[in-house]
Amino acid sequence: MEFAHLLIERAEAIAIVTINRPAVLNALNARTLDELGRAALDLQRDDSVRAIVITGAGEKSFVAGADINELAAQTPTGGREHALTGQRVFDLIENLGKPVIAAINGYALGGGCELAMACTLRIAADTAKLGQPEIALGLLPGYAGTQRLPRLVGKGPAMAMILTGTPITAAEALRIGL
Repeated sequence: MEFAHLLIERAEAIAIVTINRPAVLNALNARTLDELGRAALDLQRDDSVRAIVITGAGEKSFVAGADINELAAQTPTGGREHALTGQRVFDLIENLGKPVIAAINGYALGGGCELAMACTLRIAADTAKLGQPEIALGLLPGYAGTQRLPRLVGKGPAMAMILTGTPITAAEALRIGL
């Protein structure tokens, strides 16, 4: 299957899905979310795939969040639909039935952090930064980050991340259980 914003490689029983929009730090727009959902379904059905690794193209970013330019042009109804689409895709990844590993190679902010949280395991480079900066835009995490983050790290650290929007280092993410 051909994708505009994803690269899919195979290494024996492992599928490597690379979000390939490095010019915008791999920001998730509607098309990328759609492709990610279709790829997840294809890999779920493929019995030769035993594990999946999701990463971002380039050295700067895993996924820097939702595509802000696309979000800015949406109506409230469109924004709600976009959030629900992201929630469905991330729920699919979380419940895929196969291990999904987030290989975090830079920024994992907003929707990128939420994508990583939907994965079974998260492995981050020392230079990675994780966070939920939506508060700076007057928003809340839209892809169920408010639910996944407290389950992973506890209510206190989750509230600090969500309400301050301050990114954390990979070392801090490891310390708190993210």
